[in-house]
Amino acid sequence: MALFRLLIPLLVVLTVVYVGISLYSRWVRKTKLEAHWDKKRLTGDREAFVKRGLDKYDRSLKRKLILGVYVVPFVVIASIVYFINYT
Repeated sequence: MALFRLLIPLLVVLTVVYVGISLYSRWVRKTKLEAHWDKKRLTGDREAFVKRGLDKYDRSLKRKLILGVYVVPFVVIASIVYFINYT
C-alpha cells in the first residue's frame, strides 16, 4: 500500500515534467525550423515548411526518447526495492 502512495504522486509529477519537456522540445524544434527558413531565405509557404518539419519531428526517435521521463524513475525505484528486499 505504501508503494501506491509513492507511485500515484510520482506519476502525476512525471506527467507534468513530461508535458513540460515535450512542449519545450517542440518549441525549440519549431524555432530551429523557422531560423533555418530565414537563414536559407527559402521561398514558398513558411507555415507548411514548419508543419512538415514538426510532423517529421513527431515521428522521430528524439521525440520518443522523452518517454524516458516515465521509464527511468520506475526502473530506479524497482531496482532499489529489489536490492533492498532480495540481496
